[in-house]
Amino acid sequence: MAEGAVKSAKRALEILEVFSRHRRPLALKEVLDELGYPTSSGSALMKSLVALGYLDYDRERRTYFPTMRIAALGDWVGKALFGDGPLLPALEGLHANTGETVVLAVQSDLHAQYVHLIHSHEPLRIGAQPGTRRPLARSGLGLVLLSAKTDAEIERLRRRINASSEDDLQSREELMARVNTVRARGYAFSKHSISQGVGIIGMALPKGPFGRTFAVGVAGQVPRLEDKQDLIVTELQTVIHRLEHS
Repeated sequence: MAEGAVKSAKRALEILEVFSRHRRPLALKEVLDELGYPTSSGSALMKSLVALGYLDYDRERRTYFPTMRIAALGDWVGKALFGDGPLLPALEGLHANTGETVVLAVQSDLHAQYVHLIHSHEPLRIGAQPGTRRPLARSGLGLVLLSAKTDAEIERLRRRINASSEDDLQSREELMARVNTVRARGYAFSKHSISQGVGIIGMALPKGPFGRTFAVGVAGQVPRLEDKQDLIVTELQTVIHRLEHS
């Protein structure tokens, strides 16, 4: 695929994400200033999204806003992933009982990708959103996802990870030590691994739709997680028990 087409596709999605963050009509300048796009190409891309039916343009107020076509595009995804079952209510209960941010993640190639978040009243400094990706072998939920695999599967992934990055090489012994710690405990407690001061306590959920393994975590400032560790582990175990017997 041509580099220009990839760049345009990336920018189009980033424009839509700006509206997701602000949730109100936005002027062209607001969007371009936030993304740092040139006026000429950014304006042309916004006009293209209007022509395609993904954005609506209010000429009187000179603002843009997503159309229902955007909502229809992803409307089926949540139901396909979570259905009408107990998962999302269980995550809401986990959030209410711990008072911390709840994160649901799934493997995406060599990363753990956040697919659902319920933020606490005090937003995490990492500013995570759905779609955020973390290194599979260096993050708490990534290690949880690896712990559910066989040793042979983990070794194949480790080789791919090492081949994709010369700056983050890992030995088999190093990675398996971390994975086996998660297996022995039944959960991961990652501290300061992605953002200084922030941690996550996570566990693997029962097999989800399409045979995929999900990991659920409770994230927050490390001192608070340490104080609440027993409570959080118990609440995570309760969620898993509920899903296994639903």
